[in-house]
Amino acid sequence: MKVHEYQGKEVLERYGVRTQRGIVVDTPEQASEAFAQLGGELAVVKAQIHAGGRGKGGGVKLVKSPEQAAEVTGNMLGMMLKTHQTGPEGQEVRKVFVCEGLDLARELYVGIALDRAIGKPVLMVSAEGGVEIETIAVERPEALLKLPIDPLMGLQAHQARRAAFFLGLDGPLMKKTVPFLMALSEAYLELDCDIAEINPLVVTEDNEVVALDAKINFDSNAMYRHKDIAEMRDENEEDPKEVAASKFDLNYIALDGSIGCMVNGAGLAMATMDTIQLHGAAPANFLDVGGAATEENITEAFRIILSDENVKGILVNIFGGIMKCDIVARGVIGAARAVDLHVPLVVRLEGTNVKEGRELLKDSGLDITPASSLDEGATLICKAVKAAV
Repeated sequence: MKVHEYQGKEVLERYGVRTQRGIVVDTPEQASEAFAQLGGELAVVKAQIHAGGRGKGGGVKLVKSPEQAAEVTGNMLGMMLKTHQTGPEGQEVRKVFVCEGLDLARELYVGIALDRAIGKPVLMVSAEGGVEIETIAVERPEALLKLPIDPLMGLQAHQARRAAFFLGLDGPLMKKTVPFLMALSEAYLELDCDIAEINPLVVTEDNEVVALDAKINFDSNAMYRHKDIAEMRDENEEDPKEVAASKFDLNYIALDGSIGCMVNGAGLAMATMDTIQLHGAAPANFLDVGGAATEENITEAFRIILSDENVKGILVNIFGGIMKCDIVARGVIGAARAVDLHVPLVVRLEGTNVKEGRELLKDSGLDITPASSLDEGATLICKAVKAAV
């Protein structure tokens, strides 16, 4: 689960991390008041969307008066901000963050993310902040220090000192950086974060260490333990189909192909998508209905798939284990009758009660094409879609 910059900073401040002060607003008048409240001669207006690269897209502007803050905010609100992470359509700006202006001496990079190769979080620091860290990692890996964090012990003081030294921060700055990094690690571990990235971490002219930005993502599966964090979810920033799917415990990810997929099990779903690709078409989605889907879940899955105007056909691929094939068949039949099914539908069932399931589909009177294998199912749906074009 992603949160906005202002929310990420709010979370970090709970742990004592020094962040750039700011006020979130959604009207030009509020932006003018925020500038005055911050009390400086310079402020920064930042668009709040779940994407990086906002500055290059026109989503970060310096302002020098309340009037200018209001004008910039008025222009920014409602704009479709396009960055390398939003796609060509962009993302609508609904809120902006008016932040204090700071005199910057240095820009650094600090982040914590899970390294799946070693199964531990890793602290990453670089003396080059404000740039794409992925580029540095590939082109100049020596400029990036990586330190594994024990998930039970947390970041140790000697590791934090080593990171500060790598960043060229010594003396009084090291004394501020060490607790800063340890607090960031504490927040990451306690709140079940996927990533906690500060880019840039800045050193100001008066030797303060400040998080100028904050990208905090959380493990959605752990949000039942953090109700306050879960309430920060902004559904406006997510695909409406993915939001609808989550309410029915469906794992859905929209893709850009033409064949809708409904499968039980993530591995089988991946194999299904690969097989569709193998036969010259592309999947329109990843959709795992899980092992305990009901007729209601399956009906909703069909509705979500068909809400994508790019979908020209549907392939249902179910291996009945916990979920019995006859139950799936009843769900598919009920869903096909309940929704406006106007595209070809191929259903492949295998596993527990497969004979009963296939008989139900055959006797339904619906235009459902059966398949005895995944390869056959992919072949049939790809041919049906091509014939309909």
